Amino acid sequence: MKNLSQISRYALLATLVASLAACSVLESDKIDYKSAGKAPTLEVPPDLSQLSRDNRYAVPGGAVTANAYQAGIANAPGVPTAVSNLGDVRMERAGSQRWIVVNRTPDQLWDPVKDFWQESGFLLTTDQRNLGIMETDWAENRAKLPQDIIRGTLGKLVDSVYSTGELDRFRTRLERTPNGTEIFISHRGMQEVYNNSRQDQTVWQPRPSDPELETEFLRRLMVKLGVSQEQSKILASTSAPTKTASVASVGGQPVVQISEGFDRAWRRVGLALDRTGFTVEDRDRSAGLYYVRYVTPNAEKKEAGFLSKIFGGSSKDEAPIKFRISVKSQGEATTVSVLNEAGAPESSANAQRIVKVIADDLK
Repeated sequence: MKNLSQISRYALLATLVASLAACSVLESDKIDYKSAGKAPTLEVPPDLSQLSRDNRYAVPGGAVTANAYQAGIANAPGVPTAVSNLGDVRMERAGSQRWIVVNRTPDQLWDPVKDFWQESGFLLTTDQRNLGIMETDWAENRAKLPQDIIRGTLGKLVDSVYSTGELDRFRTRLERTPNGTEIFISHRGMQEVYNNSRQDQTVWQPRPSDPELETEFLRRLMVKLGVSQEQSKILASTSAPTKTASVASVGGQPVVQISEGFDRAWRRVGLALDRTGFTVEDRDRSAGLYYVRYVTPNAEKKEAGFLSKIFGGSSKDEAPIKFRISVKSQGEATTVSVLNEAGAPESSANAQRIVKVIADDLK
């Protein structure tokens, strides 16, 4: 009877916890990525795993990093963007995209930015100082769990039982400018969903990037770099007109047309590539090129969204295809096109998909 009584109490407790969880209001403005390294392990498809760096783009006579391409390039006049300043740190915005501009070199910022992510509860799976790129592991925002008396009383016991069914990952890119560094943070998300009518099996699938989450981490990074909490909130609340991008055809080749100058367009295209899951192997700002790789969707599988295809729509035997994303500007008009690995214009179905996903993220 004693064992039965214990079982009954546990069952009652579980029912009470579940009931309160269903009625609780999630506080979306809170972030808690503690124990990120213990998040569920995801099988990373071939197109998202890190390849060894391709050195064929290196300039003869010495090693040249991607950041070094930025040196000596003057800022061209661009479409007005919301800018907020504080000391040597400011935040800029174009549409839903934001980034930080700091009057310090990438070398001065690398370690503080790295410490920032570790202090925020993440492990870094990519740490490439020479390319100016770091990326976190997949982690769960535990702040999305129900905030109720049961969780407050049982603490870690309830945390170990509940799962939000969502995972987040963040990529940080540092680009050198003549006066300092631009810092970009892009979010990628996954969610757990049932994959059959019996609802006894689940799979992970991509969910849209969250610009508000990106902004929150940019704001917190500003605090790490010396801005006060109150001031960072003011800087992050600035707004700017939303800039749109459209898909067009030029000479039979699909392109994205943006009504912005090169500087703004270059930043926004790079952030769009980071957000949508492309692997950017290298970049050459002086030539207006991003070197990316992409896996062709598996035609035998059920049609899915473009992001799903990038994350896992290909067979394990299918090798990633390398492309170059070209960003060319004339005054305040910029054209983004897809080139093949040899640098020739690409007009395939893959090029059309890539152009569409870039344009959709820029809207």
